[in-house]
Amino acid sequence: MVELVRPVVDGGRFPAKGAVGADVVVHADVYVDGHDKPDASLWARRAASRKWTEIPMRPLGNDRWEGRFVPDCLGPWQFRVSGWLDRWETWRHGTKAKADAGQDVSVEIQAGTELLDSVSAADSAETDMLEAARTAHERGALDDILANPSLDALMRRRLDRQPENISRICTVTVEPEHARFSSWYEFFPRSSVDGTNQPNTLVDAIDRLDYVADLGFDVVYLPPIHPIGRTYRKGPNNTLEAGENDPGSPWAIGAEEGGHTAVAPELGTVADVTKLASACAERGMHLALDLAFQCAPDHPWVKEHPEWFVHRADGTIQYAENPPKKYQDIYPLDFTGSDWQGLWNALKDVVEFWVDAGVTVFRVDNPHTKPFPFWEWLISQIRARHPEVIFLAEAFSRPRIMEMLGKVGFSQSYTYFTWRQERWEIEEYFTELATRTLDFLRPNAWPNTPDILTEQLQHGGRPVFVTRAILAATLSPSWGVYGPAFELVERTAVREGSEEYLDSEKYQRRSWDLDQPHTLAPLLMRLNEIRRMHSALQHLDGLHFHRCDNQQLICYTKVDPGCNDRVLVIVNLDPWNAQSGWVDIDLKALDLPYDSEYELHDEIGGGTYGWRGNMGWVELDPNGLAAHVFSVTPIVPTHHEGRDDPEANLSEAIAHAEVVGQ
Repeated sequence: MVELVRPVVDGGRFPAKGAVGADVVVHADVYVDGHDKPDASLWARRAASRKWTEIPMRPLGNDRWEGRFVPDCLGPWQFRVSGWLDRWETWRHGTKAKADAGQDVSVEIQAGTELLDSVSAADSAETDMLEAARTAHERGALDDILANPSLDALMRRRLDRQPENISRICTVTVEPEHARFSSWYEFFPRSSVDGTNQPNTLVDAIDRLDYVADLGFDVVYLPPIHPIGRTYRKGPNNTLEAGENDPGSPWAIGAEEGGHTAVAPELGTVADVTKLASACAERGMHLALDLAFQCAPDHPWVKEHPEWFVHRADGTIQYAENPPKKYQDIYPLDFTGSDWQGLWNALKDVVEFWVDAGVTVFRVDNPHTKPFPFWEWLISQIRARHPEVIFLAEAFSRPRIMEMLGKVGFSQSYTYFTWRQERWEIEEYFTELATRTLDFLRPNAWPNTPDILTEQLQHGGRPVFVTRAILAATLSPSWGVYGPAFELVERTAVREGSEEYLDSEKYQRRSWDLDQPHTLAPLLMRLNEIRRMHSALQHLDGLHFHRCDNQQLICYTKVDPGCNDRVLVIVNLDPWNAQSGWVDIDLKALDLPYDSEYELHDEIGGGTYGWRGNMGWVELDPNGLAAHVFSVTPIVPTHHEGRDDPEANLSEAIAHAEVVGQ
């Protein structure tokens, strides 16, 4: 029997997610009745290929099996699992048990000969091996047969596999590596960083790329770059009256200069976007543009296609609302109107236009307010021609909605990380991301966005910015910051109780001084270096939270078994006080034996410490070293008296544990 194959999303209704060059790990329950032995294989192929590749699976225990394949190109891949009664292993196991017990195995030898005779060799080497096995049988040299891995492999290949059970074909969408693992940096190209407060252009933004690249980010995300409507244009701090020189919100898209395939004249031209994308590529980065499928009242579509918009009872076009908030500068589109097909094709053309201009990464604004069938259709249409394109869903909505967006094709998703601040809720949320939604929702953790300045960031000061960056960068394979607001610790809200920034770049230009002495740029640079150094931080599976006797300390590990890479992270969640306590490391999660000795090297604070066993003491000061990001290296164990006595082990741990963070 073959059951519970994974990864499978909603019984195969949606494809699971994979990345080029990264293992696709497949699990299945494979079993037979009675005492007979099963065997299992994983079969994989590109969806466009007729040829399957067989990969042996390995038993994990309790009838669970695992196999891996590594897709080497983009696009849809398929896999299936086959299981069968392994007659050779059943014979070998039973015969060995009888022989070890000193029982007569003459009948078993005869049965083994029949199995060998039923196999046809594929070449002379296999013929010779089978002849040698038959000769060993005749001589009664069972040890030569029962402990012969080469013969086992041959019999596995050639022996008839009936009865065989084959799972349904499952699909994996294989995307670029940065769909799985990436670091995002968002900035407004119209703002300056030279202190002049002069409007900047896309060409000027090229000069900012070296700074972003030096910080180690690999995706540069720009808010909408299109012409901004003038009707009901918003002023500074979201006021309803805009002055003559106020630029307006970039999300109010469309004016007489054009719509979604135009560039605001004050920013430059479409050719400048291509130059910016090329400049990013030269630095090992990707340019991401914002897809905001909504229109300003001045958008050309309002006159050309009024049927693409929702109309109120009085015949006027419905503007966006989130009561009591009103957004008179934005008209939502009607995705189910009389000409929905014309609208859908026009929006697909928008994406195609920017892909042709050199853009392959899109951050999608508010996708949860558009129909799921639209996104499933659009993303599949784009990927059919451009499998290199990835989409990030900016959807802060109910869990099932965010999950469905991942299922219908979004490569990544914003998360609730921004508001998960207590230890218990961080552990609960990321455990869910690393288990229940692992196969279809890739999280992208952001401590801040232009829309979100949490109360914690407003009042916790610089230490909160530090710990939130460390948490985001080490918990999630993908993370991002809205800068330079983040590294410059911008934390003043427009009013008490609001998450909006005072003097938000959404409504006005800013001029930033990147040389402030309190900048967190060195920390961001180091975090991205650590992420590149440690493959364990580049995956979501392998995450495990550990116990600690202080609720203000959070402790977790991430492991990449294929590379023997282990990382231990301990963070002080209290921004005002030093916190200390004992952490209890579940060594099994690190694939280390109980009472192991291991070396911890602090990748942020420096220093190397020797720990033994599961207990360790830490002290972390938010005004100094607020967190440890340890690389874990096992040490060859040596004998210690009392090693088998848990109380002695604890006493020894207390006596010898390094007090780190001093």
